[in-house]
Amino acid sequence: MFNIDWSKVADLFRYHPESPLLFSSGLFLFLFLGFVLVYRGLINHNRARILWATAFSVFFYFKSSGIYFLLLVGSVVVDYNLARWIEQASTQRARKWLLVLSLVANLGLLAYFKYTNYFATLWNGISGGTLGPFDIFLPVGISFFTFQSLSYTIDVYRGQLKALDNILDYAFFVTFFPQMVAGPIVRASDFLPQINEPLHVSREQFGRGVFLICCGLFKKAVISDYISLNFVDRIFDAPERFSGLENLVGVYGYALQIYCDFSGYSDMAIGLSLLLGFRFPINFDAPYTSFSITEFWRRWHISLSTWLRDYLYIPLGGNRKGKFRTYVNLMITMLLGGLWHGAATKFVVWGGMHGAALAVERWWKNIYPYHPGKFRKMLGWVVSFHFVCLCWILFRAADMTTVWAILNQIATAFQPQLIGEFVHSYKVVLGFMAVGYLLHFTPQRWDRAVQSGVTALPLVGKAMLITVMAALVMQVKSADVQPFIYFQF
Repeated sequence: MFNIDWSKVADLFRYHPESPLLFSSGLFLFLFLGFVLVYRGLINHNRARILWATAFSVFFYFKSSGIYFLLLVGSVVVDYNLARWIEQASTQRARKWLLVLSLVANLGLLAYFKYTNYFATLWNGISGGTLGPFDIFLPVGISFFTFQSLSYTIDVYRGQLKALDNILDYAFFVTFFPQMVAGPIVRASDFLPQINEPLHVSREQFGRGVFLICCGLFKKAVISDYISLNFVDRIFDAPERFSGLENLVGVYGYALQIYCDFSGYSDMAIGLSLLLGFRFPINFDAPYTSFSITEFWRRWHISLSTWLRDYLYIPLGGNRKGKFRTYVNLMITMLLGGLWHGAATKFVVWGGMHGAALAVERWWKNIYPYHPGKFRKMLGWVVSFHFVCLCWILFRAADMTTVWAILNQIATAFQPQLIGEFVHSYKVVLGFMAVGYLLHFTPQRWDRAVQSGVTALPLVGKAMLITVMAALVMQVKSADVQPFIYFQF
């Protein structure tokens, strides 16, 4: 009666390095629906439900990184036991050494897979040697799950958290698939108390989840992917072929692309988590509306900026050891934050530029501690937005040669007479960019009003909304599903 091609069914459970499993793919939607049916069926069996979710999460990571899912399993086993030993240790000296062991295990894993070739290149530059490059695969999301796991052992060491006595709960926390590979970086203190709560998804949670999933899909698969493939990538691949005007708009385009790509992932992760009964804090809060770089970092990748603040900046001394030391701590934090983003000198420079900006802003406020008027706020927004865009060139460009080429084209070959022809040639791209920026700058009350409208829809209405969004994605997407930018970090 049913002619099932079992080879294709089996193929669903194999790892395909050329097409990792993504939220924006049809395969994920198919697998997620099957997962949810079982997950909801286990509503009265909490242990079985957590086990099922953990197994699916590990499978999800396998579909993203293949055999390297064993690294994730190993990280779970190591940090679960180290946290218990830290709590049970009889002396402070033993507790410190166990924490050091956790730091070495996690940061050592990160250093090997992410930075070996980078440091080999630096060594070759210094010594004139020919070390490397080594054929090292970068597992998806390793920067995220190592930081998440580290926060747990550090909090246990500080006495802010009790060590878990069930490894399944810890495995569920580390591997929870919505945010495992690209954030947000969820703190154990936020997540663990929710694990053993009765599964309950309120109407508001469900509505907000659907709203965020649709927002994330639109940002990622419609806005970000379209402007990337049809404009931004062309500019950054060969800036000399384009006028300064096109290069400048390409920079604005990348600023929108990376925001829509990363915040789109976060929106989908938070939305999927809500559908499964878990609440995560927001990770982006309209960052391009910021009037200063300090405010930008309170709105951009909030889970990372707060992690760096609590586990790096404050332990370094924060602002408690004088003004000069505060500036140094800001620089160290942002330099390491830049290195966290990627194993390349350009990321260190990117982090250093943001660190210097934060230090200068702190110094300026110490001299002029008053609130600026509307004009100065607007000037602050213009300067902050364009500084962030300038830094994004470093983030996106393949190398420093490309960075200088873009800046040179903007400075020396702007060619404003091409505006009419440029607008005509790229009217669709510019239309998508206009929509993206307009949505970004809309008042939050409008966002809440639309979310309330989605929540008020009946279940059929919500299903139709997701269907329409999926159809829109199919209309504008390229032949291949585009990976999320932050998968490389």
